[in-house]
Amino acid sequence: MCGILGYFGNGMVPADAVSLLEQMAGSLQHRGPDEDGVFTSIGVGLGHRRLSIVGLVDGQQPMSNVDGSISISFNGEIFNHVELRQSLEAKGHIFRTASDTEVIIHLYQDMGPDCVYLLNGDFAFAIWDATRQRMLIARDRMGVRPVFYVEHSRMLFFASEVKALLKVPGVDAEIDPFALDQVFTMWAPVPPRTMFKGVSELPAGHLMIVDGNGVAIRRYWDVSFPDADEKADERDEADIAEELLALLDDATAIRMRADVPVGAYLSGGLDSSITCALAKPYAAAGLRTFSVTFDTAEHDESYFQNEMVRALGTRHSAVACGPDQIAGVFPSVIAQTEKPVIRTAPAPLHLLSRHVREEGMKVVLTGEGADEVFAGYDIFKEARVRSFCAKQPASSRRPLLFRRLYPYLPGLSQQTPEALAAFFGAGSADMDDPLFSHRPRYRSTAAAKIFFSCDLKARLAGYDATDEVLSRLPRDFARWHPQHRAQYLETKFLLPDYILSSQGDRMSMAHGVEGRFPFLDHRLVEFASRISPGMKLKGFVEKHILRRATAGLLPPSIGNRTKQPYRAPDSRSFFAGQEPAYVERLFSPRALQETGLFNPVSAEKLLAKCRRQTDGFRDNTAFVGILSTQLWNETFVTRSAGDGSDCEMAAVI
Repeated sequence: MCGILGYFGNGMVPADAVSLLEQMAGSLQHRGPDEDGVFTSIGVGLGHRRLSIVGLVDGQQPMSNVDGSISISFNGEIFNHVELRQSLEAKGHIFRTASDTEVIIHLYQDMGPDCVYLLNGDFAFAIWDATRQRMLIARDRMGVRPVFYVEHSRMLFFASEVKALLKVPGVDAEIDPFALDQVFTMWAPVPPRTMFKGVSELPAGHLMIVDGNGVAIRRYWDVSFPDADEKADERDEADIAEELLALLDDATAIRMRADVPVGAYLSGGLDSSITCALAKPYAAAGLRTFSVTFDTAEHDESYFQNEMVRALGTRHSAVACGPDQIAGVFPSVIAQTEKPVIRTAPAPLHLLSRHVREEGMKVVLTGEGADEVFAGYDIFKEARVRSFCAKQPASSRRPLLFRRLYPYLPGLSQQTPEALAAFFGAGSADMDDPLFSHRPRYRSTAAAKIFFSCDLKARLAGYDATDEVLSRLPRDFARWHPQHRAQYLETKFLLPDYILSSQGDRMSMAHGVEGRFPFLDHRLVEFASRISPGMKLKGFVEKHILRRATAGLLPPSIGNRTKQPYRAPDSRSFFAGQEPAYVERLFSPRALQETGLFNPVSAEKLLAKCRRQTDGFRDNTAFVGILSTQLWNETFVTRSAGDGSDCEMAAVI
């Protein structure tokens, strides 16, 4: 894991190019605190910040081949680099280092851009091919590692984070209002759109080729599912479970490869417990595990964490996360996410990754991805219940099923069937709508837009954020089973754009910690996509086939546990303890008027309501969304404009 950056195009003298690359790299020091380096040639530059994990002694970057015709700046890990190296050596390739970076160079020499098809890993890299005078920039299939770019002064600049691009003279931070609308609808902007006008993000599973003819972007991989009427895998469920376990075990084993110790996050849920159980045999010195605990019963899972620690015998430590801790770190969280959020959930993970680094660890495995791949989220059950209700809209009993979906939300059990049906859109939903499964989430999140200013509403007039999701659906999407359509939406949008970004890469790399995700091995994703929907969600039992495959690994209390999604206290985090001074400052009429994005009168009433802790779902969403947007503006737009071009994240590093 590292930070990459660079440019393509004539327009800078060599001395200026080196200076700029060093400044850009300096802004990414948190991603790679171990080493840095730059490479320049006529019309091209590469920079790198290194977090040394594989090839500690000889893996410095940017790295070039023997004759200097190919150079690379690489962020991430290639987990099958051992097998690829053996295959390449059999073909006559000679290696000079032990790093996985050099494997990419040799593979590119053989295959060109098609080398991405053989890579099993989490990566974002840029390859300069001097012979062909072209730059290849690629991002991994699932979108674990980020890469952003901007075209400016007839040049293309790219980096792992936008803050590095803001070092380029003339590239200033300006809000994209449509991206903000997407945050207040889908929780995150939809790539290539970002919060910064003019700055784009390379989508997951895409590559870019830049040469004298311009910029060409193409998708090389996507999640896909069989047609709904296609005959499912007819093998016995036990056989499918056996193959699943073998594949998951291998995905875990190759992610334990490193020249430094590898630990694991342990939430106490099914997915992280499976990951820890599978990882333990591959941890030669014993497995270290790490958790977050809360002082609120509805968020805390320490009982299950401790039970799993006892079962596995890991060396465990936890971070206690209360309101003051969340509020205290929140500005740093937004400086790292580089976009507003509508939940405080990234903050405890920021604290956890800091703790991991303080404990001397650089790499952790996590259970992310299992819910998307094996239909674990409540949204999949919810869509099924809504479908039942739509078929019998007059029923007063079917809406009661919603109470069974969210036992961790006590307020839901107090609602009448009519209120439940109205909230979830039961009985009135258009089942032919491609976004049927996600409409309630989008609608409830978008309710917070009531706090948008009149000016922002005017700028957004006629714009529907969900249209950008619809425009990116594959051609065969309509032929898939409804559950698979829901899984695609979750896997392609929320997963890379929020969970793996705001809660993942940005929080761990803020402290130079690499997260690895066995459930996101593309072989496992492709295998799971062919499993019938009923084996993944069996009645109201989520991840059924995964539970069966791993039944022998976990205590029954963990293996049979119902999904409890990771959450953190939202608005109460800023008022249950000592209210931070920045809240009143950013919610002041003057600050809101200067930003011009939210209605100061409505925001003032919202603030008072949250202080009394009488807020509900919409108010929580709105408060965190407004606060994080104001922080984003202060961190990037105001600070950047105030000193000309600089945007130091002193509070973060």
